[in-house]
Amino acid sequence: MRIMLLLASASLMAAVAAAPAYSASSLPPTPQVLAALDGHPTVAAARARLEAARAQGVGLRRGAQETVVNGSYIRRSVDREGGYDEFDVTVSRPFRLPGKAGLDREAGNLGVDVAENRMEDVRHQTALELATLWFDWLTAGELHRNDRDSAGLARKAVEAVRLRRRLRDASDLEVDQAVAALGQIEAQAAASLAEREQARAKLAANFPDLVMGEDPPPLAAPVLPDGGLDRLRDKVVENSHEIVAADREAMRMDVLARRARADRMADPSFGVRMFSERSGMERGAGVVASIPLGGGHRRALADQAGAEADAARFELSAVQRSVEATASADLSGARSRHAAWIEMEKAAAAADAAAGRTEQGNALGHIDLADLLYARRQARETRRAEIEARAEAHRAITRLRIDAHALWLDEHVQ
Repeated sequence: MRIMLLLASASLMAAVAAAPAYSASSLPPTPQVLAALDGHPTVAAARARLEAARAQGVGLRRGAQETVVNGSYIRRSVDREGGYDEFDVTVSRPFRLPGKAGLDREAGNLGVDVAENRMEDVRHQTALELATLWFDWLTAGELHRNDRDSAGLARKAVEAVRLRRRLRDASDLEVDQAVAALGQIEAQAAASLAEREQARAKLAANFPDLVMGEDPPPLAAPVLPDGGLDRLRDKVVENSHEIVAADREAMRMDVLARRARADRMADPSFGVRMFSERSGMERGAGVVASIPLGGGHRRALADQAGAEADAARFELSAVQRSVEATASADLSGARSRHAAWIEMEKAAAAADAAAGRTEQGNALGHIDLADLLYARRQARETRRAEIEARAEAHRAITRLRIDAHALWLDEHVQ
């Protein structure tokens, strides 16, 4: 019987100590991701704002100056003369002074550039959100698979201890200890299953266009991208749409400031006037002109636009610093998380091996059940920590790739 138990326990612990079967990739197919990003409401809203900026640019190129028609009709009565029909019509139109039309066109074009880059940045942030929810699901699924497999092994262990008790080779205390350990593992498996379903629900609700199965794919071993992490770190800054948007916005505000200063001299209006008085006995036509005389209000608007342009330049500097910090943090995170996972994988393998040897010692009668249960629990908790470290390494590397536009955004950067 000792030999039979030894063989059975050895096969069980071989399953525990075996390395997880990792898939080639833990990311969803790129076409599905692109469709999910395009269909996300925040990306669609940014796309609509881009169309609004384009329409605003057309309006600025054409200008707000429009032809104005003024007219009046009067019925005049004169004592001892009778009544007369009188009317007048004035057609006038303001004209932009030289230089203003060019500034308006430039401001419109820059506004489109700003909207385009902000749309790309929204797409970027949405991709980061998708990656976060995706790895939440994969991590919860991997933890549940680990807990489910551990629960299966614990059930077989309980059956083995009960068999030993029937053979008077184990005590009731040992049976109770094995059952208690099984209950703890099953409770943990139920909790990880709930977390997996919750993570899937969040992912499906936020990205319904993403095709998902009931179970997440395996969480593969994280692999550092080709070309090294330093190259990707540089690409984070180089390909930042946030920096480009802030730069174009600063340029646009500078143009608007120059436009406000130019507008201190108001645009003149020119037109023609025709009139008829005393029922046509007096008729006339002529040219009319008008120009507003700017004062303190226009000066204040120009000062306001200048201050806003200064603020936009300072905001550009702040964005540049923020993106630089993000790039450095991404690089550090990818390196450290990957290194931490490697060490944790070694620890998990060692814990599995120790549990296997403890299992064999228990089967031979050299190690009691309490020590065996402790070794199993230590191996199980270490493997869960390895899964968490593996997921964090995936998150860090994927974030660096997305921030560098090497994943899902600008595929040509890869």
